[in-house]
Amino acid sequence: MGAARASSAGTAGVIERALNRPPLLTTTTEDGFSHRLWSVTDPAELAEITGDLAHHQALIADGHHRWATYLRLSAEHAAANGSQGAAGAPEPWDFGLVLLIDTARYPLQVRAIHRLLHRLPVDRALRSLEGPPGSFRVRTVEGPLPRALETLAATAATGNAFLLAGDGRFHLVDRPDEDLLARTVRADRPAAWRALDATVLHATLLDHLWRIPDDPEHIAYIHDAQAAVAQAERHGGTAVLLHPVREDVVRDLARQGVTMPRKSTSFGPKPATGLVLRDLMRD
Repeated sequence: MGAARASSAGTAGVIERALNRPPLLTTTTEDGFSHRLWSVTDPAELAEITGDLAHHQALIADGHHRWATYLRLSAEHAAANGSQGAAGAPEPWDFGLVLLIDTARYPLQVRAIHRLLHRLPVDRALRSLEGPPGSFRVRTVEGPLPRALETLAATAATGNAFLLAGDGRFHLVDRPDEDLLARTVRADRPAAWRALDATVLHATLLDHLWRIPDDPEHIAYIHDAQAAVAQAERHGGTAVLLHPVREDVVRDLARQGVTMPRKSTSFGPKPATGLVLRDLMRD
């Protein structure tokens, strides 16, 4: 998913005209969201879009790792099929699907992606934070979940903070020790990247203190906080709830060419997976 700011006379104008036509597809997915899809095929309109976007910069808001996979796939095919096709002509693997959003007209909503730790009970997770002294501050906060999330949001505004749940209560984890962060978080990244909750969660908590491998057997990534808490309580695990990353932080890191930590942001609304597909066998 890319974010750009198109001019009203170019791409945005083509979109507005397309919306006056009947959609190519209308469907409602199982989550209750309705999707409508239009197609723009007129060469003049495509040229108008190309000319407009050529003067704008697009930032990858979500899908940094998919983009890296695109580039790797293109390089691998180029190495294996370098002698095929017309000289210099682009091949199917040189293109990829991108959802480009004009964020000036359609602001994105940034949501957090929470973690469910299947094999780590809450009491063991909390004991690991008790030493060495001063590694994190741990407090039990009042529920229900919406109220606890408000407390998390207020705390996250001043530094790293996480909400642990799964034992029927909510535990706020914040104020990490600076020396601990210096030992566990990579120093070769920008300060904004090192300060991300997802960075500290994986480098300091998961890898260093809890020693939990990042694989499906141990960690599930869940977008809905209530679902994460319910599964943790049902199966005796720990839900780690995060506060969303600010959009300006994502933009700043993207401008620096820095990849966000995996599963650190969820942008929406966005189309259902598989709504649009590319056929690599077509010309």
